[in-house]
Amino acid sequence: MSHSPSPVGVGPANFTVDVVIPVLNEAHVLRKSVETLLHFLRANIDYRWQVVIVDNGSTDGTQNVARELTAAHSQVQFIYLQQRGRGRALRHAWLQSKADIVCYMDVDLSTKLDHLPALLDAIAFEGYDVSIGSRLMRESRTTRSFKREAISRIYNLIVKAALFTRFSDAQCGFKALSRRAVEAIIPRIEDQSWFFDTELLVLAEKQGYRIKDIPVVWIEDDDSRVKIVQTGWEDIKGVWRLRKLLWSGRLSPTAAKEAAPSSPRAAHRE
Repeated sequence: MSHSPSPVGVGPANFTVDVVIPVLNEAHVLRKSVETLLHFLRANIDYRWQVVIVDNGSTDGTQNVARELTAAHSQVQFIYLQQRGRGRALRHAWLQSKADIVCYMDVDLSTKLDHLPALLDAIAFEGYDVSIGSRLMRESRTTRSFKREAISRIYNLIVKAALFTRFSDAQCGFKALSRRAVEAIIPRIEDQSWFFDTELLVLAEKQGYRIKDIPVVWIEDDDSRVKIVQTGWEDIKGVWRLRKLLWSGRLSPTAAKEAAPSSPRAAHRE
């Protein structure tokens, strides 16, 4: 799949961006994180952007905080879903979005926001359709427990060995996609939870989309809600499901093209 660079005279202001934050029971941190993000975006991002909070099943008052933020800031939107699942939240927000570029980050802002311009520029100007923050590149700097570091590295080695992939970090909550990648890839993803990220990257790579890995500074959130054992088991089952698809030839670019929905919005601006 070939991509052309953006034409001369096209700058960030020519592109619209939706910055999505999926949340589940994050009332205690949501306001501070969104206001920190807004301050950064206003000071550093020239794209036409909005922040989209997607609450997937919170019961702790997260909705109230989100609605207060939308009332206070015109560039903040709010979506509420009754069913849980981070993948479900991202799927819903990205498919209903009309933005040229969509991205997401975890509400704890573990990934340093200074990397966001590079994440977006890779899509707008460098010919990539997917860009991802990577905690596992040599230039990356991470602060997290030995246990989580080891699990992450082992999991990514399993993905590479089982599915013959090249991207470096499947699970970092810091990713961006072009509109055409959203339209072609997201409807094909089966997982609605944490494996969504891995499945997204595997499908993108197997369909021939270019993925840019960006080294990041990442600090572990001590309040992380991820259930490591349960999530790890679900991830392994997801890898096995994709491996069976790979064996059957259903992950090939030809198979993907035949399965992709037809949409006039599928073409990202060239």
